[in-house]
Amino acid sequence: MIVFSSLQQIRCVLLAGFLIPAVTLAEEAVMPPRETLLEKTLELGSPKATVKVFQITFPKGFKTPPHVHEGSGPRYVQKGRFRIEEAGTFKEFGPGQVFWETGELMTAENISDGEAELVIFEIIPDKEPLVQKNKDPVAPKKH
Repeated sequence: MIVFSSLQQIRCVLLAGFLIPAVTLAEEAVMPPRETLLEKTLELGSPKATVKVFQITFPKGFKTPPHVHEGSGPRYVQKGRFRIEEAGTFKEFGPGQVFWETGELMTAENISDGEAELVIFEIIPDKEPLVQKNKDPVAPKKH
């Protein structure tokens, strides 16, 4: 039988029993590898921006009409294959790939044998409030 002569000894034994396994587990834990899919430096025209994230599923063969988005940003292909036309350039992307959409006129087409899924991250800089400038200031008339 173990006899402890002080509360301090009991605390040390309890802490050692709980902390040593936790420290060992933390030392053994290895983060899974990660791969950078996209890295881009942004220059926003405003100190604030709104970020929207959308998920969209395109039916087989669906192609968007030419359009622009409110903001540029990365697009992540979850499933299927897409043909993207932007500013007259065509590129194809498949599952796990990321592309940057600039906000120029573009189309997106599902070129898969089934549905295709895309996650859209849209970065929308806040617009500065419009300030009306008076070109011809007129002094109030005195009567």
